[in-house]
Amino acid sequence: MFAFVFRRLGLVIPTFLGVTLFAFILIRLIPGDPVAMLAGERGMSPERHAQMMAQLGLDRPMIEQYVMYLWSLLQGDFGRSLVTRTPVLDEFMTLFPATLELSVTAMLFALIIGLPAGIIAAVRRGTALDHTVMAGALTGYSMPIFWWGLLLILLFSVTLGWTPVSGRISVLYYIEPVTGFMLIDTLLSDEPEAFWSALHHLVLPAIVLGTIPLAVIARMTRSSMLEVLGEDYVRTARAKGLNPVRVVLVHALRNALIPVITVIGLQVGLLLAGAILTETIFAWPGIGKWLIESIGRRDYPSVQGGILLVSCVVIVVNLIVDLLYGIINPRIRHAR
Repeated sequence: MFAFVFRRLGLVIPTFLGVTLFAFILIRLIPGDPVAMLAGERGMSPERHAQMMAQLGLDRPMIEQYVMYLWSLLQGDFGRSLVTRTPVLDEFMTLFPATLELSVTAMLFALIIGLPAGIIAAVRRGTALDHTVMAGALTGYSMPIFWWGLLLILLFSVTLGWTPVSGRISVLYYIEPVTGFMLIDTLLSDEPEAFWSALHHLVLPAIVLGTIPLAVIARMTRSSMLEVLGEDYVRTARAKGLNPVRVVLVHALRNALIPVITVIGLQVGLLLAGAILTETIFAWPGIGKWLIESIGRRDYPSVQGGILLVSCVVIVVNLIVDLLYGIINPRIRHAR
């Protein structure tokens, strides 16, 4: 097990360096001068522009800028926003709970519906129920997030008036941030009715963000269950007259979940990527909306730091999934 953990940890360092290089180059490929963007319509003299470039270190060769960036990272310094002059790490930690709350809710929505749907489709293979689940999964997977979000807003917010259009909570409430998670903070506040307002605001974005993971989990669960249900030990358990529900949930499901766990780990990255679009559609004040605004303002440190920190979260989650995979299936630990 130790060698397995060591091998997985060894992959983290090159991945981290690759992400820093990607984030550094990506923002610089976008046309636009960050100092000119800071000046806005009022502009600035060429002398002042040159002075600002030198002050921010943007007049130095690219390689030197990258080395300085890496050196700052090694000291735990993610830089300061060019616009707000606030440390990037502070801005990230303030906004990340909103994205995490949305992503966790979306994943719970995907798991609660996707896993049972996949199991039922496998057990009822070839029936109308199976075809309905697979057709729904294919439709959900093919649905563009932007279009799907607007469609749900039009139906549930504009036409039926069941859910709010945007934001995390009604403007009638002011909740003092304690944990950063609105659902928890509303429960800790003196206004318990604010919890229902926060929940109403969360429902639609979570459904939009969780639709694609739900489709992927349902399809993978069905496929994996079908493979396991055809194994000899499952047929033997059935031949012994064991309860069919016990055979499916106890004997088959454990082994069928191994590839599903890997897929769930991969979906975390997609959830955070999908959150950028979802937060923009629903004006959700999280990391995705912040990154989009930072790209528009050519705020180099914010974009670099934001991408890097989100990537770190994805790397850690995938590392945990890899380790869980190795615990569930010992053969993986000895594979080269």
